[in-house]
Amino acid sequence: MAAFVGTAIEWYDFYIYATAAALVFGPLFFPEADRAVGIAAAFATYAVGFVVRPLGGIIFGHIGDKFGRRPSLVITLLVMGISTALVGLLPTYASIGIWAPTLLIVLRALQGLAVGGEWGGAVLMAVEHAPEKHKSFYGGFAQLGNPAGALLATLMFSALSSQGDNFLLNGGWRIPFLVSFVLILVGFWVRNRVEESPVFEAKVEGTVQSLPLKTAIVGNWKALLIGVGLLPLSTGGYQLTTTFATAYGTDPSVGLDETVILNALATAAFIELVATLGVAWLGDKWGRKRVMFIGLLGSMILVIPQFLVMSTGPEWLIFVAFCAMRLLMTATYAPMAAIMSQLFPPQARYTSISLSNGVAAAFWGGISPLAATLLYAATGNIWPVLFLFLAMGALSIFCLSIAPQHRDEEPAYEAATNTLNDPIEASK
Repeated sequence: MAAFVGTAIEWYDFYIYATAAALVFGPLFFPEADRAVGIAAAFATYAVGFVVRPLGGIIFGHIGDKFGRRPSLVITLLVMGISTALVGLLPTYASIGIWAPTLLIVLRALQGLAVGGEWGGAVLMAVEHAPEKHKSFYGGFAQLGNPAGALLATLMFSALSSQGDNFLLNGGWRIPFLVSFVLILVGFWVRNRVEESPVFEAKVEGTVQSLPLKTAIVGNWKALLIGVGLLPLSTGGYQLTTTFATAYGTDPSVGLDETVILNALATAAFIELVATLGVAWLGDKWGRKRVMFIGLLGSMILVIPQFLVMSTGPEWLIFVAFCAMRLLMTATYAPMAAIMSQLFPPQARYTSISLSNGVAAAFWGGISPLAATLLYAATGNIWPVLFLFLAMGALSIFCLSIAPQHRDEEPAYEAATNTLNDPIEASK
């Protein structure tokens, strides 16, 4: 539950920025550009959060491998929450000129540092507490935070956009960011009470080299590369079907109302929220790699009708397409916690998983919306964007086929649970 609550809050913070970048940051922070250039500039600041994620993975991975998963997760939550709330207090370009986008980029970079260390730690806390036969299901709780945060962020902006066209631009956009002040208090209370990972205590503590980064690069370099190649669709593809789809659907050439897109995304996020644990459970029953393959292949097939239907309608079919795509994307994402954590042995695992995920997110997740926006602006055609999605999916399938899966010894888990169930041992 600590993994779920913390990741939900952090992804809420991350997604309200993504939604604001698609809807309002262009005219507010880059008013001298035309619409397409303004959105591209806003997505460039959005990409900054992805670019610095590998550095966040190194910093917080070092803390997590040396001192424990829990202290690292508490720090990431505070950094993310405070930087997000400060975005809601920023003056716009009209008030302070070039300093407005500059400060926006700085705060986005802090967000990226925090989330770079968040995901790996939350995943390990969930998966390392689990017995082998339930690792995918336990890991699903960490993955559950993504749709929960996305749903909360989308509902927030959907409600605000319904107040009129000018409400968001005239200050309404600040409300979701300021709410983060309250959420970080809840998350801090939950995170600070969680128990340390039994795998860390049994196998890692006292055995890691002085620099976990060195251990990760020297010992795990092959798995690091596989992990980066495993994630283009789960990270970049996800951004294309959510963040870029918001900008594309509301483009004058497509002409969808903001509320339609936001409501479709909210409905899809709810579907993902409901389905994530079930899909993760299937990963334990059918095999986590098999479930991810189904998701990858299905997403590659469905992405074409999802985007084409936005320009043709009807509205109900747009909702169906978004929900079906999100369900298939869930299959690429829900088993990912177990797959990525078991790519690496326990020593320097936090650094390894965070670095691999961070590099993948920086390259695939950060660049994809920007690249898609530029491709669409240059060609006036959605097909180059769809081909980009298909190419990323093909790479994901190849790396999935060669990804190793390490097995944690059961005694680490059993010793921890036996102690909890034995009042005499627990009192010691």
